[in-house]
Amino acid sequence: MMLKLVHLLGVLVCGSQAALQVSISLNKVELSVGESKFFICTAIGEPVRLEWYNPQGERIVPSKRMALHTETSRSRLIIYNAIIEDAGIYRCQATDASGHTEEASVVLEIYQRLTFRDVQSPQEFRHGETAEVVCDVISSPVPVVVWYYQDKEITEEHHSRYQVLTNNNLQIRQVTKADEGVYRCEASVEARGEIDFVDIAMVVNVPPVLSVFQQSFNATADYQESVTFTCMTSGSPDPVVTWHRKGQQLEPSEQYIITRLEGGRSMLTIRNIRQGDGGSYTCKATNKAGSQEREIFLKVFVQPHITQLKNVTAVEGSAAMISCVAEGEPLPDISWRRASDGQTFVDGDKSQDGRFEVRGRHGKSVLTISGVRLTDLGRFDCEALSRIGGHQKSMFLDIEYIPKFLTNHTIYYSWEGNPVNISCDVMSNPPATMLWRRERFTISAEGTANTRVHSADGKSVLEVTPMSDRDFGRYNCTARNNIGVRYQEFILAQADVPSNPYSVRLSAVSQRLATVTFMKPDSHGGVPISYYLVQYKEVGSQEWKDVKSHSIQTTVVLTGLEPNTTYEVRVAAVNGKGQGEFSHTETFQTLPIREPSPPAVHGQRGMGKAYRLGLVKQDDGGMPIVEYIVKYKTDKEEQWMTKLVPGANDFAMLQPLQWNTRYEVEITARNVKGLSEPTFYQFFMPQKPDITESLFSGLGLGTVVGLGLGALLLLLVLVDVSCFFLRHCGLLMCITRTLCGKKTTTSGKGKDIEEGKAAYLYTYNSRPTTFSTTFSTTYSTTEATAEGRKWKRVSQAGYD
Repeated sequence: MMLKLVHLLGVLVCGSQAALQVSISLNKVELSVGESKFFICTAIGEPVRLEWYNPQGERIVPSKRMALHTETSRSRLIIYNAIIEDAGIYRCQATDASGHTEEASVVLEIYQRLTFRDVQSPQEFRHGETAEVVCDVISSPVPVVVWYYQDKEITEEHHSRYQVLTNNNLQIRQVTKADEGVYRCEASVEARGEIDFVDIAMVVNVPPVLSVFQQSFNATADYQESVTFTCMTSGSPDPVVTWHRKGQQLEPSEQYIITRLEGGRSMLTIRNIRQGDGGSYTCKATNKAGSQEREIFLKVFVQPHITQLKNVTAVEGSAAMISCVAEGEPLPDISWRRASDGQTFVDGDKSQDGRFEVRGRHGKSVLTISGVRLTDLGRFDCEALSRIGGHQKSMFLDIEYIPKFLTNHTIYYSWEGNPVNISCDVMSNPPATMLWRRERFTISAEGTANTRVHSADGKSVLEVTPMSDRDFGRYNCTARNNIGVRYQEFILAQADVPSNPYSVRLSAVSQRLATVTFMKPDSHGGVPISYYLVQYKEVGSQEWKDVKSHSIQTTVVLTGLEPNTTYEVRVAAVNGKGQGEFSHTETFQTLPIREPSPPAVHGQRGMGKAYRLGLVKQDDGGMPIVEYIVKYKTDKEEQWMTKLVPGANDFAMLQPLQWNTRYEVEITARNVKGLSEPTFYQFFMPQKPDITESLFSGLGLGTVVGLGLGALLLLLVLVDVSCFFLRHCGLLMCITRTLCGKKTTTSGKGKDIEEGKAAYLYTYNSRPTTFSTTFSTTYSTTEATAEGRKWKRVSQAGYD
């Protein structure tokens, strides 16, 4: 490459134009799948374009797997993670300004290295089946595979149950536990002398074998008795033993205790045996090779059991008889318990008031209640007990009674045209039918022109829309069931407007705001208050302005007031009927306009040599902030710099600032009245960033090394040219004499020097090199100005 460069310089010195030539650093390359490689294409002459073409004749476009780094006369093609399809002839084509092209090529051959693909270990098989141990290995050419077991090669003539299949897998017929172990799959490629192996552990699973010591057990229920079943298992891997009942797996609990011991023993303990625990239980052993199960039977003796107990309905004031029948061996004793208070009644008992009495015989007990009351409503428990255990059941005593009205709200208010709902709520058993009457006339369910009836369980609502004075008065609600009938009277009265609020007070009065508070009126007129109306006006004005309260809040804020102005305010309550009278008028005066309060400040670093100050407006004194006056200086200076910021802005940008310097700031807000007190703030600008480090951090190692080699080459050329002009020596002088046939004489010295210098300067200045372009583009600096950060290229004049 150095000779080609020297030849090119010689041609230029003689004033002739070099022919276009292309070469690639490599001619033929062998590459393994997954490896990466790069090729360098160099063009001699004056190419205007360098392009690479793939084996399919397509121009290569940079991608994740194929990268291109092209300069003026040099291009590098990088192929990452090669695949079989990448094989073929790659061409590098150079084109000059006249359209003439030259190209060079490189042959890329790709082969597949010996590779084991996802070989699993261990590989598991079932006892007695034909096992196929998988060894998936690939290479080009196809590998030779040999299997070893216990350091001996497996051959079919010595191992009749073993066979190496065409897919390189090892087949073992009727595999047993003795076949377990580590098998080695060894693959080799004789053409390359490549060899590799993988060890595969083979596991043989044996189905479980299950046995039980005892197949049936007896137990008595409800005696907190326990029983334990035992199962013995064997197999490989060790079987997992589970216990089942009625198709459901049993989980450990307070009733079921499952214990696993060494030697494959599993025990199920059933605690607190009950009658329902009797029946079949299954012990099941399972592993990867299969499962086996055995049944165990549990017989539970019968304990006392209640066979007859029904709910009873009685009428309030009458008698109720509740019967409970139970069976068991021995015959149980029966007792009663009232759930409401826990009181117990046994055979022969009678309560102090004589209302409760119990009589029993031969497993049957009758509880008699005389003069049933509503307090007797509820649950009664019957319990049957014997020496073996007991049984309990519950019943419900329902009481029927005459309708009872649930509300004392009998007066309703309304006004003409305003509908009102009169609710009649009733409790009864069985449910009551309900009717409305007006002056001895029954109001039908369909209603009239101004009445409607809405019914639901235990409730009837009469909707009345008064049209005149005669619609006001008394209404009667009648409730009836098969036990009796009851009546309730309701009064519909005319509503009125509310009375006036009082104790009106003014608080939080500022230039443009005032808060009005007041007390609720003594009378709401019979219907709820909807809202409060607050009126205010300037003293001397005849026009009142209205403000409504939010719902029924007794605090209202007046906004949009004029500063230093006297106002009158009054309050009235409004309900559905209408507006009530106004309260007494109160007078207040807003505050006069004043200077604003000092602004609040928070800082944030800006870009480069700038700093952003956030401005938070406080009390503006009744007039908008016109501007913020921002003064700032370093802590070592005496003179302040001033920046005016419009009052609508919420930040101020200070720039340009000095690096590694502390600044002091004084901010003042101004409105038409004057200036606020100043707010003081300090911040610190950090060290200046290292531009050189940040520039080189973006370049790769190859680029930095290339720049260094280019700089060294340029230095050598400059030294050789200097020797040529000043001392008539050096490599360039030797080439000139050889190619041009000219001898350096004393008389022609000045002319030769001038011609040589002119040729060199023409070549150096008119033909840009890759190094100079890269250098002038990469090395740049940053200058921060008052308008912000701007990038400025360093002039190349300093290098010419």
